[in-house]
Amino acid sequence: MPLFVKTAESKNANTILIPFGKNSQDNELLKKYSGLSYSPELLLGPKDISSFFHPEKNLRVFTLGLGEEKDLPKTYIFFRSFVYQQRTKNDLKLNVICDHLSDTQLINAVIGLRKGLHNNGTFKTNGNKYIEPEITIVLSKKRHGLAENALNVVEAQLGAMFLVDHPSNIKTPEFIGKHAQDSGKRNGFDVKVHEVKELKKMGMDALLAVGQGSVHPPVLIVMEYKPKGSKSKTPQLGLVGKGISFDTGGISIKPSANMGYMKCDMAGAAAVIGAIELAARLKLNIHIVGVVPSAENSVDANSIRPGDVIGSYSGKSIEVLDTDAEGRLVLADGLAYIIKHYKPEHLIDLATLTGSCVATLGYSAAGMFTNNNEMANDLAAGGELVNERVWRLPMYEDYFADMQSDIADIKNLSGKPVAGAITAAKFLEFFTSEHKNWTHLDIAGVAFTDSEFAKMRSATAYGVRLLVNYMEKLIGK
Repeated sequence: MPLFVKTAESKNANTILIPFGKNSQDNELLKKYSGLSYSPELLLGPKDISSFFHPEKNLRVFTLGLGEEKDLPKTYIFFRSFVYQQRTKNDLKLNVICDHLSDTQLINAVIGLRKGLHNNGTFKTNGNKYIEPEITIVLSKKRHGLAENALNVVEAQLGAMFLVDHPSNIKTPEFIGKHAQDSGKRNGFDVKVHEVKELKKMGMDALLAVGQGSVHPPVLIVMEYKPKGSKSKTPQLGLVGKGISFDTGGISIKPSANMGYMKCDMAGAAAVIGAIELAARLKLNIHIVGVVPSAENSVDANSIRPGDVIGSYSGKSIEVLDTDAEGRLVLADGLAYIIKHYKPEHLIDLATLTGSCVATLGYSAAGMFTNNNEMANDLAAGGELVNERVWRLPMYEDYFADMQSDIADIKNLSGKPVAGAITAAKFLEFFTSEHKNWTHLDIAGVAFTDSEFAKMRSATAYGVRLLVNYMEKLIGK
């Protein structure tokens, strides 16, 4: 990885980057590298870039505006944008002066700088057409640990992005399971992948039903991280992530326009795997169990049909009115499984679940559904801090009436053109055994989006930092 954290500037550098907040008074720092003697705040708004040439040192000098306090959660984007724009310049060797930054600014700087180097062209045959940049983060020794933690954050995020952006002809349920196993081996958490034969014995009927139309069989991925040698009370968190490796809609087939984006329908799974990986990297004092029910929702003579009635791990029957409402089916089995076998104190599921949530909140926030005010407040505050925002939507009992079936215990679609994200959450709630500390996050609008960093929609790793921030809150209580 061409990114280093050092106490001394690289002597090979040909470029210097100095980031400044709006109220910065680091006149001497600016003067040292540019020869300018006025306040940097006169130069910079948020994300603004100014450039100079220092003739004596033969260096290009850039200043980067970090804005005000309200801009703090987004500052990682400013750093990522700078590197992304500059990385194709021939032989970029960059020193980034960081010791004057606050802890939060420093964390965001490291995350953004590393993400700016991220290359999504895994399958390009001609590789990079530029020399890979070399970045040195210049920082006093006592703050190296903070920078290393930030590198752990971004590496977990990049793993999630890799998984979501991968094409579904390669990213099968088996592939997702192998990815989780490899991460567990590298980072120190246990992973068990249950395959079809075991799923049938276990009674994972809803998961099996969704996957029965695909040549790629479904799996149930179970991950567990336990801190070693902890002498203090260890909170327990259960995570469930939707792992639909590709979603055609099944018999209720989707329109062809943008169907290729449905490779992202396992972004909830990627967030869960990434969050557990990060917790293990940071050695957090928390016991985590993660469950990923993974299947491909495909079209075949064996596919489930609208009108079918299927079973589930909970023993409840489900009338399938729409095979494109399949994510909630696999989550039903995942939620019931984790509650029965692990009884987590706190439980969160994440899923790219409904277009209704996108219609409601757009691409700026995930939908949050919970009856637990403390969880809602903690997740909302954490979301603002790490720029992975959530917005709470109601869970009134009125909405459950629309999910009642005449011939089964519940149906998987309300059939009404309103409140689709809420009725989906009420469906999931039916399988939580009235868990008092459960939250559902619908991440459909925020997991895979348009940005300046790709020509088409790409993964954001939404949820990794949000979940770990929540873990840290639980540890602190």
